[in-house]
Amino acid sequence: MARLPWLSQSSPLSSDGAPMVSIIFAARDEEAKLPGAIQTLLAQDYPKFEIVAVNDRSQDQTPAILHDLERANRNLKVIDIDDLPPGWLGKPHALVAGCEQARGEWFVFTDADVHFAPDVLRRALALVQQHHWDHLSLLTAIEMHGFWETTAISYFGLGFVFGNEPWLAANPRSKRYVGIGAFQLVRRSAYEASGGHRRLRMDVIEDMKVGKLIKLAGFRSGVAVAQDRVRVRWHTGVRNVISGVTKNFFAACHYNALFALVAMALPLIMSVAPFFGVVFASGWARIFAGIAAGVAILIHTAMIWSTGVSPLYGLTHPLGGVLFCWMLARSAIATLWRGGVVWRDTFYPIDELRKGLV
Repeated sequence: MARLPWLSQSSPLSSDGAPMVSIIFAARDEEAKLPGAIQTLLAQDYPKFEIVAVNDRSQDQTPAILHDLERANRNLKVIDIDDLPPGWLGKPHALVAGCEQARGEWFVFTDADVHFAPDVLRRALALVQQHHWDHLSLLTAIEMHGFWETTAISYFGLGFVFGNEPWLAANPRSKRYVGIGAFQLVRRSAYEASGGHRRLRMDVIEDMKVGKLIKLAGFRSGVAVAQDRVRVRWHTGVRNVISGVTKNFFAACHYNALFALVAMALPLIMSVAPFFGVVFASGWARIFAGIAAGVAILIHTAMIWSTGVSPLYGLTHPLGGVLFCWMLARSAIATLWRGGVVWRDTFYPIDELRKGLV
């Protein structure tokens, strides 16, 4: 992780020859978070950019907010979607509609609740030019409040790093890939050649899979650390964190129960069992358990050091492991019990979701 470039260390791109960039996001019932977030997109100091906002069947004031802003900002274009065709998840369908109306040479995919610092586009474009990348995902800052929310999200971040090894995404010989829903910049020609969201029409973790498609198509992908230059309040409270990942976690296991069981066993063995060993084992077993528990805490502390979270949250490592396993188990049980997932008020059968996996 120390080898990943930081966005703050990239010199902002000059205005001369800056390519056109289209920021694209889909919004559904985002009236609470949308106004503050979109103002940060409009405040970009980049010389040539547009925002394509797709209202995806919202039932609240989201379309009114977007159209009011559209009348006041010439570089904001709003697209309204009233119906979802069969065989599509709502978000990929909305993003395809946005891409069809976008004029940029580069696309930035983000969400309706993400806040950008004013220089994000300049620094991100400079970074892809420096490394000759066609695709860039930014590891973003997540606002965390309260003990249990911070415990769950900080361990989730640790699991994401160990599970996906972001430092290998830039290696063309590695099969590892990363795609971040809060921010990923992709060259339009590479996105279209890879098939883009049309190939991800029934893939719940479409953000990650954009990175996979880019690498499969032979293009270059990279990951950088944004810190608080790109930030989001992911979910409010641990209950919303748990319910918010219900549709995603089992999908990340390819809707495979055995895969999910293995994915739950690993955190229990590595993150929880050593702490039980410290208490209940004796002799050499207790010593080795203590070493394993200490290393786990140190790694956890190192991972959250740059997030602004107290290093003391490293001590919550075993609690985070238990919460992570519960989130995965809940996602698998709920998906299998329902026979599918509910996303944006639409039910999708698990057989169709399995067929749509990339």
